[in-house]
Amino acid sequence: MNSFGRIFRISIFGESHGESVGIVIDGCPAGLSLAVEDFLPDLERRKGGTQKGTTPRQEEDIPIFKSGIFNNRTTGAPITLLFENKNIRSSDYEKQRDVPRPGHADFVARKKFGGNEDYRGSGHFSGRLTVALVAAGIIAKKLLGHAPTSPQTPSQGGEIKISSSILEIGAEKDLEKGLQKAVDAKDSIGGIIECRVNGLPVGLGEPFFDSAESLLGHIVFAIPAVRGIEFGTGFAAAKMFGSQHNDAIENMQGKTRTNHAGGIVGGLTNGNELVFRIAIKPTSSTPKEQTTLNWETEKVEKVSVKGRHDLCIALRVPVILEAVTAIILADLMLMEQKIKRVLT
Repeated sequence: MNSFGRIFRISIFGESHGESVGIVIDGCPAGLSLAVEDFLPDLERRKGGTQKGTTPRQEEDIPIFKSGIFNNRTTGAPITLLFENKNIRSSDYEKQRDVPRPGHADFVARKKFGGNEDYRGSGHFSGRLTVALVAAGIIAKKLLGHAPTSPQTPSQGGEIKISSSILEIGAEKDLEKGLQKAVDAKDSIGGIIECRVNGLPVGLGEPFFDSAESLLGHIVFAIPAVRGIEFGTGFAAAKMFGSQHNDAIENMQGKTRTNHAGGIVGGLTNGNELVFRIAIKPTSSTPKEQTTLNWETEKVEKVSVKGRHDLCIALRVPVILEAVTAIILADLMLMEQKIKRVLT
């Protein structure tokens, strides 16, 4: 339900307008150096209100350590991190209680939980909880710094490097142009984000159900607004001949001439660059007038969503995508015993 992972295991909790959101991270080796300052750069990248097209809601997002960290080092016990919710305006949602917003979880959540769910700001379904995923990803990234790397990437200085970037917004490679389309239409808009990982060893993952793609796909879809994922050439592979798509192996380290597979073959990492892309839908909360069902009257009526929302969610997703990728890779590394249980 709200937990994920085998050894590096995370459990997420909280609601958008509750007192706080947070995460429990179990399985982190003892001895990892951690301070509040380690979290600030990535948490800043995720914040709203810092760039055009993002929500005006701004939270401090300073992590509060509740367990598992002593003298700025992990103890080996579960790590609990909290993030307070201070900048909330719940009244925006009181008026919308009877009209579930199109594209949101309002309708299905009320059906499933019998009206007991916290509906303010989408409650437990909110993208607000991704702050906790980013925090877990920061710890996972630090763990990956203690892992052996692929010999194919000497230019990376021996480190596993994860980076994500926005490829397009609203089908435009000029991101500003794509964003302006939404501004002009007084609507929201989606985008495509790519993630690249260098320095991975050969053999992470398992055949079939725990393939590297399966695990990445699973956690990627925990990011609200994700609608698709593709690895390597992705759907374009369906238009290619096998001789075109196959990546010729060039040396004993597994380096390939091309990378149509995106760094994963047979569910296992092959030591080449891991490359995948995700599709982010337009923000469901849009000022554009739409229709929905009124719970009380059971009739369809017009609605315009009020409140503070992102014009383009994709703008804030790159750091979240890096985080969930790091979480999976750290778990796989620990399962392969490539990261020690006690760090020095």
